[in-house]
Formats: sequence, structure tokens, C-alpha cells
Amino acid sequence: MKKILISTLLPLLVLGVYMGGRYVYFKPKMVNGETAPTFSATLKDGSNFALDDLRGQYVLLDFWGSWCGPCRAESPNLKALYEKYSQQRFANGERFEILSVGIEKNAKSWEAAIQKDQLQWKYHVLDQGTSLRFFDSPIADIYQIREVPTKFLLDPKGRIIAVNPSYEELQKLLDSRL
Repeated sequence: MKKILISTLLPLLVLGVYMGGRYVYFKPKMVNGETAPTFSATLKDGSNFALDDLRGQYVLLDFWGSWCGPCRAESPNLKALYEKYSQQRFANGERFEILSVGIEKNAKSWEAAIQKDQLQWKYHVLDQGTSLRFFDSPIADIYQIREVPTKFLLDPKGRIIAVNPSYEELQKLLDSRL
């Protein structure tokens, strides 16, 4: 009886520890209320950009990859959010912007995905690294990104107000601030 109990419970315990560790490792490290770390980069059009340039606006900071199926599947929802809210005026902020940070090894794949998915917003940043497995690119390192898609909604002061919100949660948050 003891041997059967051990042979049944031990694998479940090991699986539980593994899944718990995996959850902690992949969970975004930034939390609500925290000021989003600033960074500078070059936009897809070649212009210089700093996250601080978007202060005064609601910003959806979207870490994604052209190689990521779930990221690409979210493109229609992101386009709908942008179309609905980019021209709106908010009570305590001017507008809504999406800042897409492509974690990539290949710039051509990134550009092709933006074109194919018709991601029409201005703010696209290539965060190039050497290993997609370890997300060793500069901006991903700042935000301690371990998986994509990962999203942060920032308020006009640059504070994080939502971590990995769903499309529905984003709509509710933005609607409540119109």
C-alpha cells in the first residue's frame, strides 16, 4: 500500500513543483502600479524613439514575435483596439497608442509579419537578440520577458495599470477612462 501511494504521489508532486516553477519563471515580473522602465530604440521607419515620448497617452506595450502563433492570432484584436481607441480622447490622457516590440532574430521576418497582419500603428520596435529561447534582446531584458505574447497597459504617467490583460479587459479599462 505504501509503495503504491509513493509511486502515485511522487510523480504528481514532481509535476506540481515543475508546473509551479514554470509559472513563476514565465510570469511577468512587472506589476500594476509600477512605473514602466523607459528605453530608447529605432522605429521601423528609422526614426529615433523613447518610451517617454508617449507620456500623456495610454500605451499598450506589446511584446510579440513574428514566429509566435498566439501573437499573430492576436493581431486582429490589436487592430480592432487601435481602430476603436486611437482617435478617442480620454479623461486624463490624450490618446491610445500601441507600441509593438518584436523580439526577433531576423528583421525581414518581423517586417513581413507587420505587413501581412496590416499592423497600421506607427510604433514598431525591433528588439533583436541572438536566442529566442532565452529572450536575450535588450528591451526584453529590461522588462524580464520570458514568453510572448506579453502585454502591459500603461497610463498617461507611464505606470503599469494592467499586466497581460485580455482583449475584453483592455476594452473595459479603456472604456472606463473615456
